Amino acid sequence: MNQWATHVDGDANLAEGGTLPGAWTARWRAEPERVALTTLDGVALRAAELEERTRAAADRYAGAGLTPGDRLLLCTATSLDMVIAYIGALRAGLTVVPANPAYPASQLVELAKAAGPRLAVLDHALAGTTALDLPSVAPDLAALPAGTAELDNAEPDDTGLIIYTSGTTGRPKGVPLTHANLLASAHAVRLAWRWTPEDSLALSLPLFHMHGLGVGLHGTLVAGASAILIPRFEPSAVAAAIGAGASMFFGVPTMYHRLAESGTLAALSRLRLAVSGSAPLPPDLFQAVREASGQWVLERYGMTETVMLSSNPYEGERRAGTVGFPLPGVGLRLAPREGGTAEIEVNGANIVRGYLENPGATAEAFTADGWFRTGDLGEVDEAGYLRISGRAKELIITGGYNVYPREVEEMLRAHPGVADAAVVGLPSPVWGETVAAFVVPGDAVDGAALLAALEQWAEQHLVAYKRPRTWRLIEAVPRNALGKVQRQELVA
Repeated sequence: MNQWATHVDGDANLAEGGTLPGAWTARWRAEPERVALTTLDGVALRAAELEERTRAAADRYAGAGLTPGDRLLLCTATSLDMVIAYIGALRAGLTVVPANPAYPASQLVELAKAAGPRLAVLDHALAGTTALDLPSVAPDLAALPAGTAELDNAEPDDTGLIIYTSGTTGRPKGVPLTHANLLASAHAVRLAWRWTPEDSLALSLPLFHMHGLGVGLHGTLVAGASAILIPRFEPSAVAAAIGAGASMFFGVPTMYHRLAESGTLAALSRLRLAVSGSAPLPPDLFQAVREASGQWVLERYGMTETVMLSSNPYEGERRAGTVGFPLPGVGLRLAPREGGTAEIEVNGANIVRGYLENPGATAEAFTADGWFRTGDLGEVDEAGYLRISGRAKELIITGGYNVYPREVEEMLRAHPGVADAAVVGLPSPVWGETVAAFVVPGDAVDGAALLAALEQWAEQHLVAYKRPRTWRLIEAVPRNALGKVQRQELVA
């Protein structure tokens, strides 16, 4: 077994502040006049104002009868009100259950049934979702009565968030993350990425997911920095935020694709740091960003159950297609699996203790010695950089040979006529599974001619057992909000 130790100072205090509100309020007290949150329309909220408004939000939850440990469903687009409602909930000791505001009513109802919240904070467009059978309020919380909350009394082991996994490999599971989990990861990226109070983050990632919430917002507040809130990703909005002084941008590969297509990559040249995560960044896109802006995008690796795990170095070579080295406080090892592969296993203060009311899934997720099985397959290059080679459950076994969808997808996307592609395994009575390719043609590309060309392209670039045996043209690859391929939709 190949086991890594942390490569950054192991003496770093990843528990400083005790809880998220503990760390944040310490920053606010130290520099009350520093701007903490801004919007593109010119609204700026200083630290002292953020403390006051989140205190008032916590008081309103108390006035509504909520007590520490109660769950709050938060389903709203990014806004100052949304962030204040969120922080106020944590200061009141509540457990927040974030939800995608694009969910249809039926999915929101199922989430609420699973999570058991006492109150829902909903966008106005969702406020009429009476099927929730749950009291609800708009993000400004104005309809709640005023009360008096006991502030900032959560303990490190108290649950701050319950996030439901995206369900790309099965039924979504509730992931209860403690303040200690969330704080350790926020401090880890603060240290690794040299995040300081002088930084400003262009925050266009959705705040119902770990990337935007647990990395972008938590990291900003723990560092005592500022964030420019962008309700919806648009290349022009990101460029405007950078023009307004943003020094950092976090995105998913789809966002970098759109920046490239819109001709706004050059705006990234003014950043101190550009980060990509949640899905692999294609090497050709990494190169395109570098050529257009001079930015060497820093790729990192994390997941809902673990928050952040590894990162390319801030100082030193950032290798395209890799996710670097373990972050401070993270233990990472590669555990051998069948076929010569290795699964990434991790431990640390950032790791969830188990799934919500799901002992079976919890037992399956942890090794006998307490390491978390990520389900991701990895390999290490000659310099020690980690590369994610695929998902263990996405592995295609055809005729006894292992095929990783990512490798075939990268080969297909390298063809000039392909706009996008995804690969899955289809059942076969002869081979067990065969490789199926779903291809999105580029603009003005004849689909039939493209498929004929791709068969030749695959012959030139792949060993026979890795070549697709089934080819299908599609209009778009189904992806979730963070760019991950929804493979189950391709074979539904």
